[in-house]
Amino acid sequence: MRRVTPALATAGLAALLATAAFPAQAVSEHRSDSDSYGTKAPYEPGQNPRTYQKAPAGFVPVFTENVSRHGSRAATDSDDGDLVLALLEKARAADGLTAKGREFGPKVQALQSAMSAVGYGDLSGRGKQELRDTATRLAQRLPGLFATIAKTGEKIDVVSSGQGRAVDSANIYAGTLAEKDPELKPLIGATRTDVDLLYFHKAAGGKAYRDYIANDQRLADTLKSVTDQPRTHSAARGVLKKLFRTSFVDTLAPDDQVAAAQAVYNLYAIAPAMREESPGGRGWGLEKFIAKRDADWFGYLSDAEDFYEKGPGFADSDITYKMAGVLLDDLFKQVEAKRAGTGDLGAELRFTHAEEIIPLAALMGLPGSTQGVTTATPYTYATNPWRGAAVAPLGANIQWDLYRKGNAFLVRMLYNEKETAFKAACRPVSKGSKFYDLNELERCFGRTAN
Repeated sequence: MRRVTPALATAGLAALLATAAFPAQAVSEHRSDSDSYGTKAPYEPGQNPRTYQKAPAGFVPVFTENVSRHGSRAATDSDDGDLVLALLEKARAADGLTAKGREFGPKVQALQSAMSAVGYGDLSGRGKQELRDTATRLAQRLPGLFATIAKTGEKIDVVSSGQGRAVDSANIYAGTLAEKDPELKPLIGATRTDVDLLYFHKAAGGKAYRDYIANDQRLADTLKSVTDQPRTHSAARGVLKKLFRTSFVDTLAPDDQVAAAQAVYNLYAIAPAMREESPGGRGWGLEKFIAKRDADWFGYLSDAEDFYEKGPGFADSDITYKMAGVLLDDLFKQVEAKRAGTGDLGAELRFTHAEEIIPLAALMGLPGSTQGVTTATPYTYATNPWRGAAVAPLGANIQWDLYRKGNAFLVRMLYNEKETAFKAACRPVSKGSKFYDLNELERCFGRTAN
């Protein structure tokens, strides 16, 4: 979530109250326990494997491919912890700490030390285990496919964005497959980098998108109105008054209160990803330092930013997700090459970031990512199903499995390991089935003339 600037935090409250665009209960409906963590929510598989549908009679898996976000990680820098520790020290000198504030400082210092030891932005112990577990479940889902790959000598291609945590995720995932079946090891290629494919928001294909983020006035005005609400200021005071005496909180300008509260929230949000590095691996216990209603609000603000900047965004524009077409195109190219007999791969494994998973989910119309908004009816939890914790948690993944029977080919999609229907325009092989004829997917995604 972007840090609040003074201009964001102080401008236009009277006008905002007059428009009343955002319902007071915006975060009270359609919640789950992980929502307050946004896209920093740690990964959990979405379905018990024993409940997966069986492929139609005679169809066997011949190929699998995925797009995976890296696993849980440390914060990308120390800024939030540094800000909070400096403020705690200032309050201590002024006798402005509460009992919880005196307890919070050592916890922040310990969390900062743990993240520094892991490496800012790098995979945590939990993140590494998430990748091992996800790879293990892949091998368990498709034992026949991997046995065939080992027998025929088909290759497993591994590609990442080139960023450290994505490279590490790729290597851990591929390494786990090799550990489960050593015969696969010589068939797994060294992790290669494809920035255009898996870091497209920073590559040439994302130029128009970056211009939108930097210069679009509607976006800027919307994000300002989302953040600069009375509820934000009351939530900020709620966060700070747990740690600081009211007299000290009152010495801070409103914009500084919001910035400090956001820093506290950001530490709360990243703490579960660092669970294994906590004392005894039991967790950091930061939940006691922020009321759930306030964490929920700051989680909503984080989700709103991701929704407008990476997700479905405004209903009259596809600028936030059009660039993901390069990745959707590659998903199709791989299964089409397998059908044509022109590819030598048994699996294609890709590792990337939330900035790619979120637009891809919107482009594909995956659950929760189908509903854009208007300026008049903005994004709220009460009116829109999009949740960062569901769309792109740490370790999020989209997988296509290709099945063959003679000259017929079917595709099954898993989204965070849950069998997931393709968009409504696509017709499954039978009502309620999660299997789709590849020709039908090409038709409904506009890849064929008919």
